[in-house]
Amino acid sequence: MLDAIRWDPDLIRRYDLAGPRYTSYPTAMQFNNQVSPFDLLHALRESRKALRPLSLYVHVPFCANICYYCACNKVITKDRGRAQPYLQRLEQEIQMIACHLDPKQKVEQLHFGGGTPTFLSHDELRHLMATLRQHFNLLDDDSGDYGIEIDPREADWSTMGLLRELGFNRVSIGLQDLDPDVQRAVNRLQSLEETRAVIEAARTLQFRSINIDLIYGLPKQTPEAFARTVDEVISLQPDRLSVFNYAHLPERFMPQRRINTSDLPSPAAKLQMLERTIEQLTGAGYRYIGMDHFALPDDELAIAQEESTLQRNFQGYTTHGHCDLVGLGVSAISQIGDLYCQNDSDLANYQHTLASDQLATHRGLLCNQDDRIRREVIQQIICNLHLPFAHIEQAFNIDFRGYFAHQWTMLETMAADGLIALDDRQLTVLPAGRLLVRSVCMVFDAYLEQQTRQRYSRVI
Repeated sequence: MLDAIRWDPDLIRRYDLAGPRYTSYPTAMQFNNQVSPFDLLHALRESRKALRPLSLYVHVPFCANICYYCACNKVITKDRGRAQPYLQRLEQEIQMIACHLDPKQKVEQLHFGGGTPTFLSHDELRHLMATLRQHFNLLDDDSGDYGIEIDPREADWSTMGLLRELGFNRVSIGLQDLDPDVQRAVNRLQSLEETRAVIEAARTLQFRSINIDLIYGLPKQTPEAFARTVDEVISLQPDRLSVFNYAHLPERFMPQRRINTSDLPSPAAKLQMLERTIEQLTGAGYRYIGMDHFALPDDELAIAQEESTLQRNFQGYTTHGHCDLVGLGVSAISQIGDLYCQNDSDLANYQHTLASDQLATHRGLLCNQDDRIRREVIQQIICNLHLPFAHIEQAFNIDFRGYFAHQWTMLETMAADGLIALDDRQLTVLPAGRLLVRSVCMVFDAYLEQQTRQRYSRVI
């Protein structure tokens, strides 16, 4: 029953609000400048004392070409030489962070994101991984989840072979849409053949998992053409799919200003795309995990959700939420215990700070008790779709109904509308609420004010 979804257009219209994606709570929007490198060092020492396992995120910001839809922190350049001074400072950061951790802390998860990580040359990738292995306890038996984001236009068989040799066993492939008109409108020309070649290489080289990213709501998209893209992607048989809703926020993301607003599909057309995509993917055997993510039934995420052990962090849905997340590189975010902290998002500032032998911690947040309570509530709802109140009451020594008395009326309204089942003991997300789980989580968000919502994407 977990993968059941009921499509209810009326509920979607009423609850399709703008709000966070809850890769954390509190969200990055709440980060402030009161967090310093000292706070990070203190959190790292606590992690070392507890010998908690690690998840490493490494940000490589460079791209050779700009994709107009992109909202990532990136640097567009054809000059491959720009990577060297960045890597010098990144490796310095690795050394400065690692010396505050214990070599016994195993790195269960590693992820290279960007930007385009394969912008780096083979020698640069080798040297970077050697530095990580020198300073962190990376696993050598292929049991870790070591993933990297791939642009098929920046990778070939030799690149895939190198990545496998270096220890990567998961790949996430950006595809977005196969329609040439859409690709031209967003300045990302990428053929099915290029994508297929990378996937075939990954399978031959025995990568454990392949994820494909799609986006609906891009300029020039139509429900019919996007359905053809989804059919082609299904034929590639990825283990996971991410089907993101394009959020057009040109006031925040300058590249999006190159998109002609009149080319964007209507809200009704976007809903058609999503509904048809869900039908196609579930018909092909994929399970809807939530928040735009689909996975095959034997995938770790699907199994974890069945067993109510799924978690969520800045890397999305994960089975490694128990790890301390250490972010390395420009704009990278760490989550260590109750501390969130983010490096400077400006490349020059990041490099200059490290050149001065200082960590590039720029902003963040230290969770208080209320944050911890609401974080656990939101995590249970968004990951496992079920919240036994006794779990929260025992963990935090509170009376759930009393603590969330202000939210109870809204929860009762959602229950009456069929989004959730609600009684004195538990909350369960129903099939009609699966697509709107962010809206359910938003009820428990103490920071969410109406005037800030225009900074978030809509739920659907």
